[in-house]
Amino acid sequence: MIQASDITLRLGKHALFEDVNIKFTEGNCYGLIGANGSGKSTFLKILSGKLDPSKGNIIITPGQRLSFLQQDHYKYDEYLVLDTVIMGNKRLYEIMKEKEAIYAKEDFTDADGIKASELEGEFANMDGWEAEADASTLLNGLGIDNLLHDKYMKDLSGNEKVKVLLAQALFGSPDILLLDEPTNHLDLEAIRWLEEFLINFENTVIVVSHDRYFLNKVCTQIADIDYAKIQLYAGNYDFWYESSQLMVKQMKDSNKKKEDKIKELQEFIQRFSANASKAKQATSRKRALDKIELDEIKPSSRKYPYIDFKPLRNIGNEVLTVEGLSKSINGVKILDNMSFTLNHDDKVAFVGSNTLATTTLFKILSGEMEADEGSFKWGVTTNVSYFPKDNTKLFDRDDTIVDWLMPYSTEKDPTYVRGFLGRMLFKGEDGLKKVNILSGGERVRVMLSKMMLIGANVLILDEPTNHLDMESITSLNNGVIKFPGVALFTSQDHQFVQTSANRIMEITAEGLLIDKMSTYDDYLDSDETARKRFVFKVDESFKEDLDEMEN
Repeated sequence: MIQASDITLRLGKHALFEDVNIKFTEGNCYGLIGANGSGKSTFLKILSGKLDPSKGNIIITPGQRLSFLQQDHYKYDEYLVLDTVIMGNKRLYEIMKEKEAIYAKEDFTDADGIKASELEGEFANMDGWEAEADASTLLNGLGIDNLLHDKYMKDLSGNEKVKVLLAQALFGSPDILLLDEPTNHLDLEAIRWLEEFLINFENTVIVVSHDRYFLNKVCTQIADIDYAKIQLYAGNYDFWYESSQLMVKQMKDSNKKKEDKIKELQEFIQRFSANASKAKQATSRKRALDKIELDEIKPSSRKYPYIDFKPLRNIGNEVLTVEGLSKSINGVKILDNMSFTLNHDDKVAFVGSNTLATTTLFKILSGEMEADEGSFKWGVTTNVSYFPKDNTKLFDRDDTIVDWLMPYSTEKDPTYVRGFLGRMLFKGEDGLKKVNILSGGERVRVMLSKMMLIGANVLILDEPTNHLDMESITSLNNGVIKFPGVALFTSQDHQFVQTSANRIMEITAEGLLIDKMSTYDDYLDSDETARKRFVFKVDESFKEDLDEMEN
């Protein structure tokens, strides 16, 4: 059990948390949710002891071990992968190293023997002899090959380090597990493995995630941060959403009835207060009126951008024909003789671990890269708008947001663009911010604003949900669902893919294409042997160039 007692955290005059009292109990997985800036990650740091609150205490059941997902990918560069995982149980790792140091002594004494015996006993009680096997099992589950287990962390890629640090947090079945965005940078298979791990985990889990499907899958309760308070709801994310919406609706309905009653009483009092025969009734109604109190309904601190892609022209039946498309990078075949056609109502999700191939295809189709072989042809009625995975170069300018967007607007009026930006949560003077200082989420919202202003009837979206909060992902999800044109996209957000796509494509490690008219869940449930998951592996000498290409 872990409990927050009267937790208050002040940042200057602003209170991020105010007298928060909440208890997290064994056997539950809590999804910690809230708007951007509400303090989700900060609250995890307070629970973990990495950050002291202004007031209040964190109470943990004596003897229980807490594990917190590390975010510093370089902290363990000089350690072996297996050792890094085992460090998740600090005391076990200390015993291992202390034993090694004693046994390495040339002048081994009786005192050393006694100490070693004590350590061996403690080591056995902690299942130390199974530590390396358990660490390997976690690594394998997350997709880290056995060949990497004895390498140094510095020799791994960024995504591989993420998986090792996650394995470290999970290692040794901690009593309390704190996870901040654990699905970031994980492939599909790793996410599915983690889901099953947490579903079967018997201790306390508190997780922050923007992945709605993941929260629905693993959470038994939702802890909602709003207005410096945390409210618990039983059930998963969808149940929280429905419950919170129902609660607000019930309060509004109740207030409406009260307002109608107030109006009725006020009219009676006004009509009969001067009438001697009705004075007693008017006084009675005045007392009844004074007792009626409306429920206070605070508007949520969550803000949803307005995302609505409206094409300037309808799309025809001929959309896109791709024939024999091939592309190699540094001698590695990325796309191999790929052919397909798009229909006028297709919304295609590109899935699988070969994200470099998808990015390469999107760049070719948008005209940013040339294929080595083959061809593609867009229909005469198509107008394509492209959202790149890496938009850094696009914002390496000194323009304001309004100036940056003006060339894409049919209305050459800064006031119109600023009004448009207001719907995308850039209020007041925000439209005059320089684009080269925007956060990742702000850049994504500006890119989406550009796409809406263009009015294209074909959208190409490469990981658009990265850097977005849950509210923005929900709005984008709804925008793509309503979009009357053609969409090609990739996203790590399961619910986004499941609800938006009617066609699934996967580019294998060999650059070949699997193409099915299907929803995402049906695709995942189809014959495993027919759609094996592929891991894109390349020679070490190509890794740096390929990583740069993917980014």
